[in-house]
Amino acid sequence: MRFPSFVTCGLAALAVLAPLPARAAPAGGCATDHAAVRKALDVLTSSGETPGVTVRVDDPRCGAWSAASGRADLRTGRPMATGERARIGSITKSFTATVVLQLAAEHRLSLDDTVDHWLPGVVRTPRYDGRRITIRALLRHTSGLPDHTDAIPDDGSARWRHYEPAELVAMALKMDPPDRPWHYSSTNYVLAGMIVRKVTGRSVEAESTRRILRPLGMRDTYWPGDETSIRGPHPRGYVHRDGRWTDYTDQDASYGGVAGALISTTRDVNRFYGALLGGRLLPPRLLAEMRATVPADPERIWPGARYGLGLIQTPLRCGGTWTGHAGGTPGFAAVGAVGPGGRAAAVSLNADPDTLQAQDHMLDVVQAALCEHR
Repeated sequence: MRFPSFVTCGLAALAVLAPLPARAAPAGGCATDHAAVRKALDVLTSSGETPGVTVRVDDPRCGAWSAASGRADLRTGRPMATGERARIGSITKSFTATVVLQLAAEHRLSLDDTVDHWLPGVVRTPRYDGRRITIRALLRHTSGLPDHTDAIPDDGSARWRHYEPAELVAMALKMDPPDRPWHYSSTNYVLAGMIVRKVTGRSVEAESTRRILRPLGMRDTYWPGDETSIRGPHPRGYVHRDGRWTDYTDQDASYGGVAGALISTTRDVNRFYGALLGGRLLPPRLLAEMRATVPADPERIWPGARYGLGLIQTPLRCGGTWTGHAGGTPGFAAVGAVGPGGRAAAVSLNADPDTLQAQDHMLDVVQAALCEHR
């Protein structure tokens, strides 16, 4: 999850609220105007922190609804629309972790296996030793490995490049070790993906499609490979550079790979986290392992966050916690979260916030959606 640099600019907010007929909501006890959520959306767009933002909420008791604010396309002025595809960045990590844990449930690997057990010699330098790094440490970001994305140029030169997983790992191994024991690193998940291929003979992309996307009916979620455009209806994605918004929609996402390449919709993100945390994808023992968290570095995520195996846990202002993940790529950002009672909220921006204020405002949407009427 990376937040490339951008500054704010003035954009008029355009809010759209679209109730969804997915389930009938009870007549009493459920919010109808969603004023707090709409206000949180408008703060993001009116302050110029993103051209557009959308949210979808799926509540087991009150049904589903969605809302949007701002612009999907600055050239044409098209309003932000709900239900469109976008890049979801490091939310991808939750999918990769789920595949690894499913293989553990099938006794095809152990979370205590070392990287070197499956990938002999791949991580073996004077500073890094795969014989001392377990799969659990990869998924929890306690491996001590740096993040290869920190070495990728931020000047746009890598936008059209294809990266092989081994190349990304090699980039990381040339970097200095992190200075803290917990360090968010996409390289961990690249290695986890290489292990999945070694175990199954197939890629995480293929395994997750077979095990997760198809069974859950996630028709709008797909792995782009080297396909640089986004299929179907989607907003344009923007990076603020040199004082203006630059269209960054099209790009080769192989720099993220199984750590950050997925394209999806807010509907599908909610469907995934609802199924995962509802126990449909993992047996109870492995789901408990996935949800067991350690303190995260607030400078790499945000204050109060804890990290499990491909899951972030964050306190809710109204009590309890939400569990899910967030992700950012140049031009896009997303959050997927499930709170108490199984209410799920997915947020999608067509810019990747870099200021702490913008990140806080993005998280405010999640807080408002999950705390509504609690």
